[in-house]
Amino acid sequence: MEKVQDKTDWGKKSPDSSEKKLLEGPKTPVTEILHAFKVFFEMCGAFRKLHFIGPCVTVFGSARFKEDHKYYQLAENVGKKLALNGFAVMTGGGPGIMEAANKGARSVRGMSIGCNIVLPREQKHNAYLDLWIEFKYFMVRKFMLAKFSYGFVVLPGGFGTLDELFNVLTLVQTKKMKNFPIVLIGTEFWAPLKRMIEESLIPVGTIDKQDMDLILFTDDPEHAARFITETAFDREWLRKRL
Repeated sequence: MEKVQDKTDWGKKSPDSSEKKLLEGPKTPVTEILHAFKVFFEMCGAFRKLHFIGPCVTVFGSARFKEDHKYYQLAENVGKKLALNGFAVMTGGGPGIMEAANKGARSVRGMSIGCNIVLPREQKHNAYLDLWIEFKYFMVRKFMLAKFSYGFVVLPGGFGTLDELFNVLTLVQTKKMKNFPIVLIGTEFWAPLKRMIEESLIPVGTIDKQDMDLILFTDDPEHAARFITETAFDREWLRKRL
């Protein structure tokens, strides 16, 4: 489980400072090229490891929920239902929601994958992974979580979860990525976000009304897994791959 540290520890040097140095601003041309190569090689390693995982669904959510929390239990059920429908389950590889989804998939002998990130607050990969990769760069990790997935399930979480959700939504909305199904589980938690979209974003025209069709809100893991499965098999371009 996640070791929660005091906030005074957050500013301590990361186990790996590669991304921090990359994002500090312009450097010399040689340094910038070296950073580019580091990102490139991290991507190549992830491509090699994830290429043969088969049909996969990514589950996003907070690292902070414990086993007795209702959202942890929902995530475990989600992982189980997805695996029973033939999908590998991919998460960020850490504790909380991520651990729960991996645990659910593993419990029914489904493929369980983790894409962990090196953080100042130590985040070890959870114990329910068949395959895991540790990333130094958030950008590479986010890319891999999107690239190899045919659907996305998002449970309650914090800044990181919201970042991952809106990253995927933006890619689908702008047609930079296929129209993969996106499911938000935890309707009570997501209700304020849903209201903001419906009552603020749509009325002023910052998004179109039909953009809401990109998201399914539900509390039922069975419904989520069925929706993703039916949507995937209903699309000819994806059915050929599955």
